[in-house]
Amino acid sequence: MKARYGWGFLNPIKGEKVERRVGQSLNRKTVSRLDMRAATYSCEGIMRVLVTGGAGFLGSHLCDRLLGAGHDVICLDNFFTGRKANLAHLISRPEFELVRHDVIDPFKFEVDQIYNLACPASPPHYQYNPIKTTKTSVMGAINCLGLAKRVRARVFQASTSEVYGDPALHPQPESYWGNVNPIGQRSCYDEGKRCAETLFFDYHRENGVDIRVVRIFNTYGPRMHPNDGRVVSNFIVQALQGQDLTVYGDGSQTRSFCYVDDLIEGFLRLMAQDETVGPVNIGNPGEFTMLQLAELTLKLVGGRSKIVHQALPSDDPKQRRPDIGLAQTHLNWAPTVPLEEGLQRTIAYFRTQLA
Repeated sequence: MKARYGWGFLNPIKGEKVERRVGQSLNRKTVSRLDMRAATYSCEGIMRVLVTGGAGFLGSHLCDRLLGAGHDVICLDNFFTGRKANLAHLISRPEFELVRHDVIDPFKFEVDQIYNLACPASPPHYQYNPIKTTKTSVMGAINCLGLAKRVRARVFQASTSEVYGDPALHPQPESYWGNVNPIGQRSCYDEGKRCAETLFFDYHRENGVDIRVVRIFNTYGPRMHPNDGRVVSNFIVQALQGQDLTVYGDGSQTRSFCYVDDLIEGFLRLMAQDETVGPVNIGNPGEFTMLQLAELTLKLVGGRSKIVHQALPSDDPKQRRPDIGLAQTHLNWAPTVPLEEGLQRTIAYFRTQLA
């Protein structure tokens, strides 16, 4: 993919700032030098990549991987759930740029790829302002797709297994249309993501935009927000603080848990191939009940915490497990990190955060 660059923005050549101030002209020698370097930049496969929601749990790990591969990265985040601490180790790198911006508002960059990860993804966060959540999914998608159309960039949509709702089919293949409540408390997120997928495929069919769509199943790992309300972080934080672990309902509802490194590998493989635009399920097909997860967390953390039960929230899915056949066929991808190993790494991270 041909790399692009624009004046007054990120340097296509790592480690050097390309900038033209108002009233300053560029002579032919300068332009020739930049063109030559840009050609080298393109041939080496280095790209300029925009990551919306890049300061979040998943976005920060994606920025790490992209920078590790030699790409220039622009991270866009409004810091509603994203945290600067997730990116502190990247701030000084010349090939990384952090921009505070809300994807609801239009933005313009010259980039080769766009990863759209901007949206609060845990129930307490996306239910805090449900109208804003829907706007983030829908208007954020429109702005990313408009930019991709203008600069002819490949654009990635981080969709979710929530598009399947409370599934009547198990496990869930990408062909399943789902069982979603359109007016429930979770609908701002579920239906927002479903609408974003619609927009991606309409832009692809009508305007030829080069899209990739992934449906993310439960993911965990370091840099999860300690108060995000997700079951893994909830259990770990409660256990580390000596509190009882809260299990909703009888604990028989199931989830699959994918370690963050495996998930990001799936993202990159989807963007690097041309066999399918998606949607593609990325998640771990291993299935665990909430009771099993709570018991394993207590075993790994230790202490005297107990398991207590509370009423099941409305619209909470009873089971969730991905069919990853498409990912295996088109991406040669499957998760590699077992749940116990991933939990040990995540517990170690939270120990340092809560110390």
